[in-house]
Amino acid sequence: MAETLADDYGLSKTETGALVAAPALPYQPQNPKSYNPSIGVIGCGGIIVQHLNAYRHAGFRVTALCDHTEDKARAYRDKFYPEAFVTTDYRELLARDEIEVVDIATHPEDRVEIIEAALGAGKHVLSQKPFVVDLDVGERLVELADARGVKLAVNQNGRWAPHFSYIRQAIKAGLIGRLTSASFSLHWDHNWIIGTKFEEIEHLALYDFGVHWFDLASHFFEGRAARRVSAFATRATGQRARPPMLAQAIIEFEDGQASIVFNANVTHGQEDRTVVAGTEGTIISAGPSLSEQFITIFTAEGHAQPPLEGTWFREGFHGAMAELLSAIEDNREPVNNARDNLRGLSLCFAAIASADESAVKIPGSVRRLPTP
Repeated sequence: MAETLADDYGLSKTETGALVAAPALPYQPQNPKSYNPSIGVIGCGGIIVQHLNAYRHAGFRVTALCDHTEDKARAYRDKFYPEAFVTTDYRELLARDEIEVVDIATHPEDRVEIIEAALGAGKHVLSQKPFVVDLDVGERLVELADARGVKLAVNQNGRWAPHFSYIRQAIKAGLIGRLTSASFSLHWDHNWIIGTKFEEIEHLALYDFGVHWFDLASHFFEGRAARRVSAFATRATGQRARPPMLAQAIIEFEDGQASIVFNANVTHGQEDRTVVAGTEGTIISAGPSLSEQFITIFTAEGHAQPPLEGTWFREGFHGAMAELLSAIEDNREPVNNARDNLRGLSLCFAAIASADESAVKIPGSVRRLPTP
């Protein structure tokens, strides 16, 4: 195994060390012990099938669905939760006393008013990502949730993708010492956006897609200030989609750095690779897709290869909601709380501004999503 591993990563036997047992870490979604409230879903676009599939798998109870196109809500109701109430008016859903938690999966421009109404109605909220397009608005929503005594979380489902979840648990457990760098490199085909609403997003790679990686960088370096962000975005030779499909960002943290490199126009030989290095070890995760990943942990003791189960979509959406429900049950802040999410968003906004202006940006100085 060591010879194969050395070949795969270009390392010597000395560098890989002996194969040792992989640490058992709680990387799978953790359901609440007994809390299983009625959940209402607002917004039934294409991604909601992943929400509902994950919730049904987890045993969560969705009792109401809302979309301005009633046929969409009814179709999802019939497929996943046949007894659920259907409406085209989110206010009707929020007026139902049995609903305690609301999953708001509309587009960002429509979401703020709905989140405000849900918090005002005393509902706990899981907001789709990207959370807001204005950091000041996000802070106001966080304060409103605090004032109403309810939880406000963001569906950063990438945190519960099996490989990312294992990595963040390994960092939390101190298995690789103090984190010094996190490098994300993605080469994939994102041309499915052609002809969809997503093709209208100018900085699709850095924003709607990339927000997962800015969130992960912020989360991995939790408690350490982000000092500067530098980024660029450009069109790839021969690309057909409208937005730039090549983008990258460098984030300087207190005694550490994160790098994000995107090529969204790779039609053959796709690869997703993450390298997380610390003072006492390194974790490498690589594979042909975000749901097909192979992890190796390198430390002084040798190398370990934990087997992973699950996929990004099912475990990711399961984990985001499960964490909110567990936090409600335990009366604590969820790991994916909205206040923390604003830190990752500030990195994202700074990167987009940096790409637009060819200038280094200070995280937090760019308060709104830059627009052309």
